[in-house]
Amino acid sequence: MSTYKPNIRTLPFVFIAIFGILIIYDAGLEQEKIVPEIISETLSLDIQNTSNIQSRSIHTVEQGENLSLIFEKYKVSLNNTYKIFREDKSGEIKNIRPGDRLEFISSGNDLTEILINKGPLLSYKINFVPEILIIKIEKKPEFIKTFKTGLIESSFYLAGLKNDIPESVIMDLAYIFGWDIDFVFDIRAGDRFKILYETPYVDGQQIENGSILIAEFYNKNNRYSAIRYKGRNKKWEYFNEDGRSLEKAFLRAPLDFAYVSSHFNPNRRHPILNTIRAHNGVDYAAKRGTPIRSTGEGVIQSVGWKSGYGRTIVIRHGGEITTLYAHLDKYRAGISKGVKVSQGQTIGYVGDSGLATAPHLHYEFRIGEKRTDPLKVALPSASPIDKSEMDQFKMQRNNYIEISDQLLSKDPNEKLFQ
Repeated sequence: MSTYKPNIRTLPFVFIAIFGILIIYDAGLEQEKIVPEIISETLSLDIQNTSNIQSRSIHTVEQGENLSLIFEKYKVSLNNTYKIFREDKSGEIKNIRPGDRLEFISSGNDLTEILINKGPLLSYKINFVPEILIIKIEKKPEFIKTFKTGLIESSFYLAGLKNDIPESVIMDLAYIFGWDIDFVFDIRAGDRFKILYETPYVDGQQIENGSILIAEFYNKNNRYSAIRYKGRNKKWEYFNEDGRSLEKAFLRAPLDFAYVSSHFNPNRRHPILNTIRAHNGVDYAAKRGTPIRSTGEGVIQSVGWKSGYGRTIVIRHGGEITTLYAHLDKYRAGISKGVKVSQGQTIGYVGDSGLATAPHLHYEFRIGEKRTDPLKVALPSASPIDKSEMDQFKMQRNNYIEISDQLLSKDPNEKLFQ
């Protein structure tokens, strides 16, 4: 066997080969995956670290619920419930109503506070730490005044909407002037109005409908004014610029918005019977189901079917005055003989019962046995402002007029009122 002896000439190549093998081996070591060692440790959290976590549960009161049952549901201890009721000497806390909102605030597992919200202006806070404490919270609303004008082209209601007046304010305006103006029969194209009203807000949210402070209505060349003032009975009422009350014993119309389809006429020919038969009232055409309101305060004299009148309600008022409402579709719940009703209260709904060709309301105004045209009868007014309050009324009136005049100068309809 022959032995290989490297030639001196090949030695450089041998060294290069060995060096290359060493480099490749070293690179393989660097690419080898190293499995990391995982060290885990379980820590127990201190209870004190979770005691500051706050939670809140909200409950809205429903019909038939009482505070004791609600407190039991939200795990208020009997001892704390007893303490709360004992501190609630006026009974305002216990007197909850449907819609009231309760908030139960806890820190960890401990109840720390209860909020009872009775509306946007009134709430009660019950603190449990360090002891039971009831705090009454009352908020004052911010009143935003708004001025609007309107020109009637075809409908008072549409004119109001066209000028971005809230529907509630439109209806209030019709009601305020409703003792003098029949908004069904008296309105004409070209009539105009201007109003200043204020709307209450709390925390940037509107809480009630706007309330009219002063208004003017121009109808058939007549100018009517209304100014809000708190009268002797300590409630808001409306008076004209001279302090005479706008309120009268009766409203002009038993419906808000409709139209007169047949006037008071003792010689009218009946559309069904085709005979001359006196029409001793006014017919208001309206959709079936339209609410009918009592034009004055009184007592229900009769409710029921009355020959050609169909379903009928008769109300007895003071001074031998009665009003009759006929052809009803149905009566409002609770309306029966002997029940007292207030002016403007809904008593029934428009229909076509009896001898009627289409849904409408037949309305009569009687003084004793005499039937009177309700569109023309003179209505007595309520008491004017007391002389002792006249200076205060004039001061408030002048303030509202000044504000209205300033805002009218910036209104596009300014020329209509010059």
